[in-house]
Amino acid sequence: MFQIRIHGRGGQGVVSGAEMLSVAAFLEGRYAQAFPSFGSERMGAPVMAFCRIDDKAIRLREPVLAPDALIIQDQTLLHQVDLFSGLPARGYILLNSTKSFDELGLGGFARGVQRYRLCTLPASELALKHVGRPLPNAALLAGFAAITGVITLASVLAAIRQKFSAAIAEKNVDAATEAFAIASKARETIDA
Repeated sequence: MFQIRIHGRGGQGVVSGAEMLSVAAFLEGRYAQAFPSFGSERMGAPVMAFCRIDDKAIRLREPVLAPDALIIQDQTLLHQVDLFSGLPARGYILLNSTKSFDELGLGGFARGVQRYRLCTLPASELALKHVGRPLPNAALLAGFAAITGVITLASVLAAIRQKFSAAIAEKNVDAATEAFAIASKARETIDA
């Protein structure tokens, strides 16, 4: 089973992102579940969502405490929330940021004992460019597909098209496609 924890703020599409990720896995003939965890239900408050993907039925129903991957939609959460709790050695961290992990003070995560596989992706900028709004979820899902190989880009794009109306979907598809290309280049360095 592959478990993903998504961190962001209310209004950034955290819950929708987890749902689209589970739909993408389902479209590949796999089992998946997605569900949110809310603290304060207001715009801008920290929000978490969870997704599990497996080749057999998933019976767990509790929050993801030991994720194989983290998707962090808002870099301002880095020093406010314990984002990295439970992440095992060689776990994936995908962060929505234009800055490097070194610039964010997290370079030791890649070089430390845990050897996390890190990737930053300018997902909000890609969404702003293609969609006109800085909602990073679709771009981050494509980045997740690129760095982990757990799901395919085709499935992510199909899930996006199911979630949104045609015009909005195609704009998100463009953002996701560009994000996939950027993250694919980064994968070569994080798997080293």
